[in-house]
Amino acid sequence: MRGWIIIAALAGGLYYLYTETDKLDEPIAETQAVLKKIERKLDSLTGTQIIRVDGRLQKLKSEIGERLSAAELDEFDAVLTDKNSVLDFKAEYCSGSKNSHPVFDRENLQFICDNL
Repeated sequence: MRGWIIIAALAGGLYYLYTETDKLDEPIAETQAVLKKIERKLDSLTGTQIIRVDGRLQKLKSEIGERLSAAELDEFDAVLTDKNSVLDFKAEYCSGSKNSHPVFDRENLQFICDNL
């Protein structure tokens, strides 16, 4: 009986931390990022996908390659790794009023968002 009371108290404490405070927000976000990375890795390992050459992205890469610094070009290559990373980038940085990126400057970010 004592074990059930301890489990209930722990569950209640975790529920309180999750709903009433922001103490668990960062660990939950980190866990979700790791799970998403694992899911993408499993998708790439288990499924055969048709690889389509997208000339538009290659053209964009050649156009913007002249404008970007070396660090920005490396970050842009990381964005273009697969379809999911491009969609995540567009959702995070191109939608809404959030137009700041830790690597890209404002003009280059706007140019990338306009052409993706």
